[in-house]
This record gives sequence, C-alpha cells and structure tokens, in this order.
Amino acid sequence: MEAPFYNEAMPNLLDIFDKFIHADWFNTMLGVVIICAITFVVARITVAFMRRVLNKTSLLPSSSIFINLVRIVVWVIGICCVLSMCFNVNISAMITGLGVVGIAVSLGFQDTLSNLIGGIQMTLMGVVRPGDNIEIGSETGVVTDVGLRHTTIITKLGETVIVPNSVISKTSLVQLPPAEQFKVPFCATGDASKLDEIAAEITERAKAAAESVSPVTQDPKVFFSEITEYGFRGSIVMRVEDSAATGSAADAVVRAIAPLTR
Repeated sequence: MEAPFYNEAMPNLLDIFDKFIHADWFNTMLGVVIICAITFVVARITVAFMRRVLNKTSLLPSSSIFINLVRIVVWVIGICCVLSMCFNVNISAMITGLGVVGIAVSLGFQDTLSNLIGGIQMTLMGVVRPGDNIEIGSETGVVTDVGLRHTTIITKLGETVIVPNSVISKTSLVQLPPAEQFKVPFCATGDASKLDEIAAEITERAKAAAESVSPVTQDPKVFFSEITEYGFRGSIVMRVEDSAATGSAADAVVRAIAPLTR
C-alpha cells in the first residue's frame, strides 16, 4: 500500500527541489554568497600580505591606513562583481552616475575627506610614522597608529589622544627625540684640566644608575656647553629600553651624579 504513495511522492519532491534550485532568485543569491565568500577570503589574504610587507619594508610605515585602504578596495571590487554578475548592473554607467552624486556627497563629507587625504599625505611623505615622538599643539606623545581619519598618540602619562589627520597636516609639528631618550642637565665643579675624568665618572655613575631601572640601549654621552661662575654647565644624554621608565631612570641618574655636581 505504501509503495504507490512513495512512487508518486518522490517524483513530486524531486520536481519541487529541481524548480527550487533552478529558480532565478536562488541562483542570484547563491552567486552573491559565493562572490562575497571569495571577496572575504581575498581580503583576508591581501591584508595579511600587506601587514607582512609593511613590517619588513622601511619605505612605508606599518600604519593601519594602508591596511584599511586595501581592504576597502578589495570589497569595492567584490561588490562591483556582485552587481554586474548577479544583478546585471552596468558598472560603467553606474560609475558615471556616481561621479555626479560624488560631488554632492563630497561636499557633505569635507572633514572626513580632509582627514583621509591628510593621513595619506603624512604617511606617504613620512611626516608621521608609528613610534615617532611628536609634539602637536599642546599634546606630546608617541604615535601608535595613523588611521583613515585620525592619528593616535600615547602620552607619557599613558593617556590616549586622538588627533584628526587634517589638524596635523595644517598645524606645526615638532619631531621630538625618541621617547626612550632623556637628558639630565648638570653643572660640574673641579679643575678644568680634569674635565675628561669628570665626564668619564659622570658617565659611569649615570649608566649604572639607569641600568638599575631599565636596560640602557645607548651609552650615556656627556656634553659641556657653558662655563659659569658656578662651574662647567653640561648635560648627559642616554636611552633606556622602556620609554615608560625614562622619568625613574632620570631620577636615578640625578641622584647618582649629584655628588659630582652642584
């Protein structure tokens, strides 16, 4: 009794399934899913490749602005493929039409475009790179990233400062010495003929004191700049590994060389 029903039902189900998979909307959605999946994979591979290239080359800084631009370009190409192949949209005509619309849109997004262009200019020209210690207006800190719209700076207090790229491109920018570097001024006393000995002792004490706080990456250098009634004015410049420890290292150096100065 069940065999005739089975024999009748199966062809009907197969016919329904065949119509389903050959429906225009199904083919369209399947094409959209496949193209989006391919675009996603290509974007991931391209971004990973770009990160590796930027980390190995010194020609371009490893800023996120390039990564984001590459990701946007890949997805724009993918969307154009979806519109053209799945929905039969004339991409050339659409681009021509968007050219007119783009003028109106650009007027409404002047600040965003200004930040984007400013970020690209700064990055390509090497004005600001991640790791630079800069002073912009009243803000001073180390650049951690240059994005599409803004540049991120970390101050010595650990505060995160977001500065629009357009502001940096229009404002005077001061490139400071590396954040790991610090300078301690002093005024040494003693015989003028023994300045080399004084400098050597100051250097030795300063290095030992700084090493107790953070590893020294650049040996101390002593510079004498002026003769005063109090002695020989100068400064000692050095670098430590941890930029956050420069304050403590400078304090240790001052305490160590204090007996030799006034």
